[in-house]
Amino acid sequence: MIRDLSETLKAILQDPSVPPELGAADILFDRPSDPFTLTKTTIDLFLYDVRENTELRSNEYVVERRNNQSIIHPAPLRLNCSYLVTAWPVGGAEVALQEHRLLTQALRALGQFPIIPAKYLQGSLVGQEPPLPMMALHPDALKNLSEFWTSVGNKLRASLTVTVTIGVPLLADVTDFMVTTQTTAVAPAEVGSPDTLLQVGGRVLDLAARGIAGALVDVLDATLHETGLRDTTDADGRFSFVRVPTGAQNLRVVAANFQEKTQQLVVPGRQEDYEITLAPLP
Repeated sequence: MIRDLSETLKAILQDPSVPPELGAADILFDRPSDPFTLTKTTIDLFLYDVRENTELRSNEYVVERRNNQSIIHPAPLRLNCSYLVTAWPVGGAEVALQEHRLLTQALRALGQFPIIPAKYLQGSLVGQEPPLPMMALHPDALKNLSEFWTSVGNKLRASLTVTVTIGVPLLADVTDFMVTTQTTAVAPAEVGSPDTLLQVGGRVLDLAARGIAGALVDVLDATLHETGLRDTTDADGRFSFVRVPTGAQNLRVVAANFQEKTQQLVVPGRQEDYEITLAPLP
């Protein structure tokens, strides 16, 4: 996965939209030790640090329902991968100014994306959720650059730092049959017209309109008491209830890492009434 991340950063720096000078440069991932002999202008991204992002550590798992089976996806290990980015111009009358220009171009190319767009993702990173955050000029980067350059046997040089957070699965997915429990209660009929029961369904979304999987959705009555109707959202954030009484109801949604929300609705209602958007925990 780390190799795929390096290839992803290379794809960003070689995008057709970057300046021609940057686009023509070689992209290397070598340790910039002395002598660092090059025959062509180069941008070097040296991976100097890999560590867990403890703030994003999670023990939650995602349950996906597919073909009457449940697939449990354990939470991946979130890694911060930090690169030291340096420019090495070859030829030209003003090598130092060319170096500064290349560093500026590399900073603009990498710094414009707080989240790496899907079109650049390579290999195992394609489709990875959650999306990959990227920070150029990370504040917790190398504290003593002169010490770093001494350790690699080279002279102090201007550089940028770029940190990307990726997910690395450590445990295999678990596949099992779905267990469905259905209880039927029989009682004497009451005098009066029976309730009308309808099938309703909707989606639970985050602020970016992406479906939230594994959220618990409960149907509450008008007085916010539980009715015994509960469903868990699938991989696209969808839920469904087969027999919901008509009239005033409430949907209560609970999801890991999001604020709980209760939303009023009238059954039957409009399609947008059944879309619940959750805000992340502060």
